[in-house]
Amino acid sequence: MNTENHSQTAAFLWSIADLLRGDFKQSQYGRIILPFTLLRRMECVLAPTPIK
Repeated sequence: MNTENHSQTAAFLWSIADLLRGDFKQSQYGRIILPFTLLRRMECVLAPTPIK
């Protein structure tokens, strides 16, 4: 991936993040991010693993 394409992709992702944040203030991010982080961690831990 070249630098220009990487920069465009990063800018696109940040613009999506800005839309998703909506009216949340920066001080409120932890209230949203932490529960979703914990849910994702639980999902990964509880996912079935293939038996080798």
